[in-house]
Amino acid sequence: MSALTVFIVVAGYFAVLMLVARLTSGKGDSKAFFQANKQAPWYLVAFGMIGATLSGVTFISVPGEVGNTAFYYLQFVLGNLVGYWIIAFVLLPIYYGMGLVSIYSFLGERIGPRAHKAGSVLFLVSRVVGASFRLFLVAGVLQIAFFDQFNIPFAVTVAVSIGLIWLYTFKGGIKTIVWTDTLQTTFILLAVGFSIYEISSQLDWNASEVFAGIIDHPNSKIFNWDFKSASFFGKQFIAGIFMTIVMNGLDQDVMQKNLTCKNRKEAQKNMLWFSVVFALSVTFFLGLGVLLYKFAEVQNIVIPELSDDLFPLIAMNHLSLTAGILFLIGIVAAAYSSADSALTSLTTSYCVDIAHIEKFEAKKQNSYRKKVHLAFSLILLVVVLIFREINDNSVVVALFKFAGYTYGPLLGLFAFSLFMKRACNDRFVPAICILAPILTYVITAVVETIFADFKFGFEVLILNGVITWLGLLLFSKKNA
Repeated sequence: MSALTVFIVVAGYFAVLMLVARLTSGKGDSKAFFQANKQAPWYLVAFGMIGATLSGVTFISVPGEVGNTAFYYLQFVLGNLVGYWIIAFVLLPIYYGMGLVSIYSFLGERIGPRAHKAGSVLFLVSRVVGASFRLFLVAGVLQIAFFDQFNIPFAVTVAVSIGLIWLYTFKGGIKTIVWTDTLQTTFILLAVGFSIYEISSQLDWNASEVFAGIIDHPNSKIFNWDFKSASFFGKQFIAGIFMTIVMNGLDQDVMQKNLTCKNRKEAQKNMLWFSVVFALSVTFFLGLGVLLYKFAEVQNIVIPELSDDLFPLIAMNHLSLTAGILFLIGIVAAAYSSADSALTSLTTSYCVDIAHIEKFEAKKQNSYRKKVHLAFSLILLVVVLIFREINDNSVVVALFKFAGYTYGPLLGLFAFSLFMKRACNDRFVPAICILAPILTYVITAVVETIFADFKFGFEVLILNGVITWLGLLLFSKKNA
C-alpha cells in the first residue's frame, strides 16, 4: 500500500470523526463532557463499547497470540461474561442509586477522602499505561505504513495521533465518544469480517470449510487442564471474572459510558447485550488468528518473531488493497476507540476526584477541564515513547500482567467497601495500596522460585486484591 493511499485513508477517517464531533458536542459544558447529559441510548452505548473494549490490543495481539497459546484466551473471555453480569446486577444499581459522576466517590462515602483519592490515582496510573499500550500499537503500524517512508520520527507519529484525539474530544467529551465509538466499532468489525472473507477466498474455502478448518486446526484448542500452567482453565476463568470487574466495573473509563444511560435499567440492558456480543467478537478474532497461520503456511510466509506483527504483515502485504485499507481503518479505529474514551475518563477522574471541579464556577470549570485534558494528552505522549524503548513482549500479555498489579488494590478497596460492615482508618489506605502490589510481586517471585513448574498468570490480580483487603481489615473496627 502506497504512502499516499495510507494518508488519504487516515485523513478521510479523521475528517469523518471531526464531523461527528462537531455535530454531537453541543455547548461543550462539563455536564455534557462528563455524563452526556444522561441522554445516551443504551443500545448505542453497548455497540460502541465493543470497539473500545476490543481495542488495538485485541485487534492485533489476539489473532497473533493464537500461534502461542491456541484459543486459551477464550477461557478468560468466558470468565469475562460472568464478570459483566456481576457488574450489571451488583455495581450499576449502587452507582445509579448514589447518582455518581466518578465511581471513586463511592470509596470516599464508604471509607474516607484518602480512599477516594487513592482509588482515583490507581485508576489514573492504570488507564494511562493501558491507553499508552494501545496507542503504541497503532502508532507502530502508522509508522511502518506511512511515516517511515518520509523519515518522520516515531515521536512525531505519536504526537500527531494524540493531537487528533485531543481535537475531536476536547469539547464534547463522553457525549461525542458515545457516537464516535459506534462508528469505530463498525469499522473494526468490518475489518475482521472482510479479512476472514479475503483469506478464505484465497484459500478457496467456502463457509463450511472455513468453519471446519478452524475447528480442526491444532491451534483451536480452547481448554487447558494443566493446573501448573499459567493458562490453566481455572486460573483463566476466575481471573477473567475478577479482571472484568476491576477493569470495567471499577474503572471510570467504562463506567462513565454506562452512566450516560437514562437510568439503571437501560444501563443494565446495555451491559448484558454488550457482554454477549463482545464474547462473539473475540471468538471471531481467534478464528481469524487460525486462518492467518494457515494462510502463512500455504503462502510460505515467514512467521514474524513477534506474534503481534502477523496480522499487519499479511493484511498490508498479502491481501487485496480493499483488505489493506479496511485493516488500516480497523486498527486506527480500534486504538482510538479506547484511547479517546481513556483521555476523557482520565480528565473526568482528575477533575472530579482530585481537583473537585464541582466547587468551581461554571466558566472556570470549562477552562480548568480543558487544561487537564491537554495535560493528559502530553502524559500519554511521553509514556508511549517510553514503551517504544522497553516493549519486547506480546502486548496483550504485558497489558494484563501490569493491570494485575495496579487494579488489585482497587479490587480490595471496593470489596471491603461493598461487603464489610466495618470502618477503616482512612489514614492508612494510601500506604496499603502501595504495599499490596509490592508484596504481591515478592510472593509470586518466591513461589515460582520454590515451585519451578508453577507459573502465576492473571490471578496475581486476585492475590493483590486479597492482600489489600487484609490490610484494610487490619486497620478497621466494627461500626458503632
